[in-house]
Amino acid sequence: MMKGNFIDNLPKVYGIYTGGFLGFIIIMSIGEQMGMTAKTIGICFVAFTVAIYAIIGYLSRTAQADAYYVAGRQVPTVFNGMATAADWMSGASFVAMAGGIYFKGYGYMALLVGWTGGYVLVASLLAPYLRKFGCYTVPDFIGTRYGGNLTRFLAVVVLTVASFTYVTAQINATGTIASVALDIPFQYAVYVGLVSILLCSMLGGMRGVTWTQVAQYIVLIIAYLLPVFWISNKMGAGFFPHFMLADEVARIGELEQQFGFVKNSAADLANVPKGLAGITKAHSAVNATPWAFISLALAMMMGTASLPHVMMRYFTTPSVKAARKSVGWSLFFIFLLYSSAPMLATLSKLSLIDPSLPTGIIGKSIAEVQAIDWYQNWNQANLMFVSDFNGNGTLELNEFFMGGKAVVLATPEIAGLPYVISGLVAAGGMAAAMSTADGLILAIANAISHDVYYKIIDPKAETAKRLVVARVLLVVIGFAGATIAAMEIQGILGSVIWAFDFAMSGLFFPLVLGVWWKRANREGAIAGMALGLLSGMGYLIWVRNGGSGFLGITQLTFGIFGSAVSLVAMIVVSLMTSAPNAATQKMVDEVRVPSGRSILGKQ
Repeated sequence: MMKGNFIDNLPKVYGIYTGGFLGFIIIMSIGEQMGMTAKTIGICFVAFTVAIYAIIGYLSRTAQADAYYVAGRQVPTVFNGMATAADWMSGASFVAMAGGIYFKGYGYMALLVGWTGGYVLVASLLAPYLRKFGCYTVPDFIGTRYGGNLTRFLAVVVLTVASFTYVTAQINATGTIASVALDIPFQYAVYVGLVSILLCSMLGGMRGVTWTQVAQYIVLIIAYLLPVFWISNKMGAGFFPHFMLADEVARIGELEQQFGFVKNSAADLANVPKGLAGITKAHSAVNATPWAFISLALAMMMGTASLPHVMMRYFTTPSVKAARKSVGWSLFFIFLLYSSAPMLATLSKLSLIDPSLPTGIIGKSIAEVQAIDWYQNWNQANLMFVSDFNGNGTLELNEFFMGGKAVVLATPEIAGLPYVISGLVAAGGMAAAMSTADGLILAIANAISHDVYYKIIDPKAETAKRLVVARVLLVVIGFAGATIAAMEIQGILGSVIWAFDFAMSGLFFPLVLGVWWKRANREGAIAGMALGLLSGMGYLIWVRNGGSGFLGITQLTFGIFGSAVSLVAMIVVSLMTSAPNAATQKMVDEVRVPSGRSILGKQ
């Protein structure tokens, strides 16, 4: 019997949960040995984990504004670090990151550098100070720091554009996994994913999302690391393969040279399903220059420090000191997955092209490859394709195509692991996408309900009415996101990168200068947010329509252009207009003092 309150018993609660989940994996393994079908195992994994998250969300229900918006500001540092890591490591990190590295090579490592390095900016420039402020949302800080409804509203607009772009990618990821695991069309699977997401956040808000995200982190990290270690040991790369990465990459280079690479003709590629890429590294100019690599990493760093759903996580800690410590724990838990993504991409490619391994397919007959169970499964999901372009009946390097999403999801099957591991990976991918989608939808709904409805439209609204508005918004925003995701306008990774660019274009410098420059004023913030977002968006549209970029800034790094415009606009307009009043400048000084009560008087 547990004594004390829930917070005191968190280690025991999640220890029991982890043990129970490992026990479920063992039960599924026994079921597979007894003849349970792959489809049944996949359904069981997804259904079991989603049901657990829904139960946690129900048990965390609340009618209190403080609990709904910031989890009562009582989340311990280690568990907030886990929740932040789950919030952060989205479907893009889990499903698409290894795929990006697989097809684009070292260039996409800039994402890992930027996304991890961004937490240095979060810890040093923003998180502790925003926690000291005592706000509920990022627009709450902007609106109070600079004053005026227009500043608050513009912050909500930037937040909504960035977060909605991001959330469509997460619903896309849940739809992909649900489609494969439940054997239903993607267009319907996105709505199955949406229902799963809403079950976690509808009743408990930030409190419900926090405790489900801790549970989701445990699932996703087990699901990501277990296949890496297992496949590596099976292939002879050592139990801890990270130290062997250079050797394995060199081996891939030797094999590609040995087999030779024949570039596909336009006629060949016309027959390849949309969204699939060749088995070998794409021979494109992705981050081929030092500046291209650095600019993408820089954009992701600044974007990380601008994303509202990340900042919101540090509003839930008990103190300013706890917020700073929580960033450190977040980095540790994120590192566990990010350090393994390059290795997973490498092992996946070796599994396919190394003829010394029983899983290697290059050099086998086309008919033999098409008869393999895993190929048939993923071909039906439109994520794999082979074609005998040269007519010799043998599979060549340029005749196998795969979707980036399949690299993580299909590798356990390709490597010959028990199907229960594939079910586990599907559950992990669902956990990653759901946890981030929860945070994003909540960030949008909370900002609109708190900063637009309560602060601007109806300041006298009772708590119950505010929470009803927030919950209705959750459903509306989620449904809109699922509808856009079903259209598959942009890939998962591309949508995520755009979200970072939008966020940094409009919010990075208004947030940073709001903490560190007392002279920054309302007019400057309005100009910075409006011109930053509009210029970034305009630059993206221009480049997408064939325009030549400035200084090597591409559609993946347009946030650098937008944020530069934002910075110049903020400084120039602030200096051309009146300085903030003495009370505001004193408030900025107090924000940078770690001790004492929060500025808004809420702990």
